[in-house]
Amino acid sequence: MSRAETAPAGQPHTTPSAGVSYASGPADKPLLGETIGARLEAIAALHGDREALVDVPTGRRWTYRRLDEAVDRLATGLLNLGIQKGERVGIWAPNVAEWVLVQYATAKIGAILVTINPAYQASELAYVLRQSGVRTLIAAAGHKKSDYVTMIEHVRGELAELRDVVILGTGDWDRLAGQAPDRGTLAARAAGLDRDDAINIQYTSGTTGFPKGATLSHHNILNNGFLVTEVQRFTEQDRLCVQVPFYHCFGMVMGNLGSMAHGCSVVIPAPSFDAEASLRAIAQERCTALYGVPTMYIAILDHPDFRDYDLSSLRTGIMSGSPCPVEVMKRVIGSMHMDEITISYGMTETAPVSTHTPVDSTIERRVSTVGIVHPHVEIKIVAPETGVTVGLGQTGELCVRGYLVMRGYWNDPDRTAEVIDEAGWMHTGDLATMDEEGYVRIVGRLKDMVIRGGENIYPREVEEFLYSHPDIADVQVVGVPDPKYGEELCAWIRLRPGSEPLTPEMLREFCGGRLAHYKIPRYVHLTDEFPMTVTGKIRKGAMREISVSALGLK
Repeated sequence: MSRAETAPAGQPHTTPSAGVSYASGPADKPLLGETIGARLEAIAALHGDREALVDVPTGRRWTYRRLDEAVDRLATGLLNLGIQKGERVGIWAPNVAEWVLVQYATAKIGAILVTINPAYQASELAYVLRQSGVRTLIAAAGHKKSDYVTMIEHVRGELAELRDVVILGTGDWDRLAGQAPDRGTLAARAAGLDRDDAINIQYTSGTTGFPKGATLSHHNILNNGFLVTEVQRFTEQDRLCVQVPFYHCFGMVMGNLGSMAHGCSVVIPAPSFDAEASLRAIAQERCTALYGVPTMYIAILDHPDFRDYDLSSLRTGIMSGSPCPVEVMKRVIGSMHMDEITISYGMTETAPVSTHTPVDSTIERRVSTVGIVHPHVEIKIVAPETGVTVGLGQTGELCVRGYLVMRGYWNDPDRTAEVIDEAGWMHTGDLATMDEEGYVRIVGRLKDMVIRGGENIYPREVEEFLYSHPDIADVQVVGVPDPKYGEELCAWIRLRPGSEPLTPEMLREFCGGRLAHYKIPRYVHLTDEFPMTVTGKIRKGAMREISVSALGLK
């Protein structure tokens, strides 16, 4: 569907099949058949004078021609280190321009980029480097209160495969990134690369257990970035403010690759999220699009100087990571001029986006669903017990199939087999429903589902009801152990400023007659913030542990 042929607002862009929860996305625009490096070179040839990258904190700017040249210099430096196709190169840094150079340079030589969470501490760093077998690590000197250099020195002796460490901002980096491009050797290496080669290992958030290394190909992430930005109607005229982390798919795929695939600009407002820095970057650089999780948008809207910045250039963007309250969505559209803001859903293992709201979706669709199936993707919702596709409106596990499904978890075939079945379906672990127009609604996680006295309770349903309480600004619901019913609900609640403390009795009174008795939380935990990952995902496992300890439960 072209930009000029979008369906009327509220009309389905895809239709479920025969009354069951299965849908396939449109395939009218072909998938890209290139490697990431080849796409960058093609865009540099087509849009060489257009701005590709702006690092607002340092004032540095790259056109596509200059970016491609800088990438070739760095790629040559990596070749001179002896890095072979398929060897792993780690990047451990916040959002800085050098991160983007490393992303493209490793792609050009066929090295597998291992993206490392900037919040990791020494033990987590050691695990990722060891599990992936990183040969060369490129890192910032530190970030916030973390001293990366000291942590690297602490773990380096136990990592047999780690041969080279390059710290950004040092002479080692300058030499690595300043090589004269060896275009003959680069061309020879490129000739041996394939679109289906593994090119990136991204470690899942690790909210429970050890993180798993989702292994993604050129084809996975280049096409997902391209199609995510197609849904938002990106052209070479757009300028995207990327305030989400590069180390995660949201930043490096949906942001960097999606922008590059269309020849538009990436604007870095700050090394990590800062509401004022984002406001300044949007206004100064006349950004047309913005990515973020709901808490980022809330922080921007609530910034005391919000009205001092001209955001009228904004048009579209993505809000993802957790559900968006309807009032927040209304404010983003009304006060930030983002009439075409979209909601997306996905996971690292699917590169990441598999469903997305069209830009003409109603506000109700944007706050209550995660959109419709993405182009070139199949989705279905199945009964977890049988694997049979359920009817429309029925709850089951969401499964995804297509070009976007990862190659597997790095060096972990057993855990790969647990999530990708013989037919190629990725089992997301998310509970969902599909309506007659193909819109998908996430109702919870299989592992988050609470069983109270034999009744299945989906925390998301309870959370969405509690958002209607006038004093509740944000809420998360978890299950905690109970000797009589097996589990009970505990509601973590962040109150609006000036509200009176909310007791369990007050909450029960509010819910009485409006919510089934077994869905009413027995416990209330008032908080100013929720345990979260760097990417904005709620750590419900941590919330359970804290609740059990605070309530004296076993």
